[in-house]
Amino acid sequence: MPGVTARILVADDDPKHAQLIRLYLEREGHQVLTVGDGRAALEQARARRPDLLVLDVMMPLTDGLDVCRIIRRESDVAILLVTARTSENDMLLGLDIGADDYLTKPVSPRELTARVRALLRRTGRAEAAPPVLRVGGLEIDPQRYEVRVDGAPVALTAKEFGILELLAGEPGRVFTRAQIMDRTFGFDHDVSARTVDAHVVNLRRKIEADPADPVYVQTVYGRGYRMAER
Repeated sequence: MPGVTARILVADDDPKHAQLIRLYLEREGHQVLTVGDGRAALEQARARRPDLLVLDVMMPLTDGLDVCRIIRRESDVAILLVTARTSENDMLLGLDIGADDYLTKPVSPRELTARVRALLRRTGRAEAAPPVLRVGGLEIDPQRYEVRVDGAPVALTAKEFGILELLAGEPGRVFTRAQIMDRTFGFDHDVSARTVDAHVVNLRRKIEADPADPVYVQTVYGRGYRMAER
């Protein structure tokens, strides 16, 4: 949906499938978090209050249908069910318990993103596209997922982009490593302060004229990192 972005929670016990969905949705400009079972989906849906849920039906601990039933009693969040079940009765059951839409596997990522756009349009839950962020000669376009330094494009990884976008959104504010981990890495718990430091080192190599004497991403010793003031 051009011009808008949303917070989306993807629940799927197949990590490769979940990451593929995440990749396509992030290319649309959405903020995407993933979990691998129904219990985690319930916990994170309640804690994070996403704009849309993509729920795989066959999940451990609590299946997607039960998650849908419970969430629908608590919230009007948009819900898209994804399942290998192909019968009409299965589809009708999903819709009867509160799902807004239903896709059967194998899922085309392009069709899924189109369905997500349509759901967000119908529910009105999408937000205005984030503005282009500029700090000196640094330009970050969250919608297009592009970064330029003095007009030259710079290729960043998803994590590097996330860190840069976070810092540039509030120039001068100091973010601790824990805050960066929470805001940028989401549900990926296999990260540490050293992981953040490593990403910052790589980020500086790409955007700083002299990575050893950074102009943009500054270290605040004993605290964390900040973006230079505009």
